[in-house]
Amino acid sequence: QVQLVESGGGLVQAGGSLRLSCAASGRTFSTDTVAWFRQAPGKEREFVAAINYSGDSTFYAGSVKGRFTISRDNAKNTVYLQMNSLRPEDTAVYYCAAGPGVVVPARTAYNYWGQGTQVTVSS
Repeated sequence: QVQLVESGGGLVQAGGSLRLSCAASGRTFSTDTVAWFRQAPGKEREFVAAINYSGDSTFYAGSVKGRFTISRDNAKNTVYLQMNSLRPEDTAVYYCAAGPGVVVPARTAYNYWGQGTQVTVSS
């Protein structure tokens, strides 16, 4: 079983940047696809980005494409989400998730979830 811990969230002004980290423990997740999801108050949890086990395949939600970049360092058992040009509508709790399959935007494809980290973007 793998435990996931997110970090790097915080308060930032619109136009600013943050880098989120998702660290795994318990076992390596170098063979897993890892994704970021987010959930704003009163809204459904939505897909943000995903990366395959080797890092050579990524997929982004349309709302973040061109602004966010997902990457991974398997030697450090960590996945990152670099978020640039942040907007107030990016405000949410961000979760990382891991699963054995290919890169897909569906929550059901991911077996392991972290507890989330809050990102707040002020206007």
